[in-house]
Amino acid sequence: MEKHILIIGAGIAGLAAGVYARLNGFRATIFELHDLPGGLCTAWERKGYIFDGCIHYLFGSGEGQPFNQMWHELGAVQNRPMINHDEYQRITDGEHTLTVFTDPDKLHAHMADLSPDDEPLIRQFCEGVRQFTEFDMSAMYQKPKMLMNAAEWGELGLKMLPYLGAVTKWGMLSAGEFAARFKHPFLQRAISQMFSWEEAPVMMGMSLLAYMQTGNAGFPVGGSLEFARAIERRFLELGGEIRYKAQVEKIIVEEDCAVGVRLYNDEVHRGDYVISACDGRGTIFDMLGGAFADKRIRRMYDGHLSTHSMMQISLGVKRDLSAAPHWVTHLLDEPVLVAGEPRGEIGVKHYCFDPSLAPAGKSVVELIVRTNYAYWQRIYGRKLYDDEQRQVSGIMIDHLNRWMPGLKGEIEFVDEATPLSYERYTGNWMGSTCGWLMTKETMPMLIQGLPKTLPGLKNFFMAGQWVEPGGSVPLAAASGRNAVQLVCAEEGVEFGG
Repeated sequence: MEKHILIIGAGIAGLAAGVYARLNGFRATIFELHDLPGGLCTAWERKGYIFDGCIHYLFGSGEGQPFNQMWHELGAVQNRPMINHDEYQRITDGEHTLTVFTDPDKLHAHMADLSPDDEPLIRQFCEGVRQFTEFDMSAMYQKPKMLMNAAEWGELGLKMLPYLGAVTKWGMLSAGEFAARFKHPFLQRAISQMFSWEEAPVMMGMSLLAYMQTGNAGFPVGGSLEFARAIERRFLELGGEIRYKAQVEKIIVEEDCAVGVRLYNDEVHRGDYVISACDGRGTIFDMLGGAFADKRIRRMYDGHLSTHSMMQISLGVKRDLSAAPHWVTHLLDEPVLVAGEPRGEIGVKHYCFDPSLAPAGKSVVELIVRTNYAYWQRIYGRKLYDDEQRQVSGIMIDHLNRWMPGLKGEIEFVDEATPLSYERYTGNWMGSTCGWLMTKETMPMLIQGLPKTLPGLKNFFMAGQWVEPGGSVPLAAASGRNAVQLVCAEEGVEFGG
């Protein structure tokens, strides 16, 4: 009789766990609070426009490159075109513009032209990008670290050895700290925002540019939701079951062993293993009542680690913007007040590179700004919440109209998503879009790996962004794969992809 794995959450981690469970002969049922797959990897349609809420680039998009085999196993990339960009984004203050080319030679020449005095720093950075083009990040996720033997650790160490110096040098240096070393005032501002937040380790940005240069960080045509649906189809074709609108209230534990789940409608489902691929804090402290949280876990969730909350304003625009740069971050002369906080930058992105996301001759435009979860939580449920959303989108649109004159009159639809929107849709603590924000503090957690189990609880595993700092789509999928590897180890059977 097939052993039964119950999986909480139909995001990328949960879907991946389901696929690998079926590939290894387990019965698998996924319980999802929403009526769609994907979790944070999603998009939504409004009046013919598809607003993408997740993927900017996908590690593993290149054939034969790191993470690509996993996506093939999950059915996500077969017959799916990938769009590769030769520039990551542009950053401008109105007078100067930094074009972040994915080619390190072009980037070196461009940045040195902007600031010859900073050429030594620029050369170091671009050399780091070149070095990471050969970096196989997926090697760290081929097997859960708690299952690795001495020989496997040695093999991993040999693979990582050529990059040890670069990881040590750039992994614990934030973009903001690196930017402060530049002499040119514009580059000081621009480089701190090059990879979306000042706290981002420089190594993270180098790896991204390196994979974009090798064609391994493309955008999947159709966007995030279609990408997630492909994995859902793979799971269902393998004989898996998904229960939508089935939110788990409690994980049932008997004699310190996870034996099932109870839904909010009081349905009880029993199984041999439980994999939680949903919000980490909700799993540990709500579904399990904190009974299996030790001091280390309580410290992780006490609020001192950074998470990423943002507001996304999505616009349907009756103008073809395909000739414009697809992503521009504008550095403001004067900060604007967004939800009670001054913001000095506004990111603007259009999706004309994928014509499937908008009607012909029209464009999807997204404006993204970091924001504070607590502010939105305080005003939620009151008229002030709706008024504040409209006020913020109005401020953003007014700025956009200055950069793209006349665009304001061509907007056909406005959609606003706050951290509360992400929390309602996915259940993620504080509306976090990537679990733990990738910073110098969380970088060691990424390298060392976080436990996928809870102390004292048997037949239970965790997957997803709360056990893989940085919260990227491939790491979420890899964590679902790792969870099933742990189940196979418990059963004493060999894991097969």
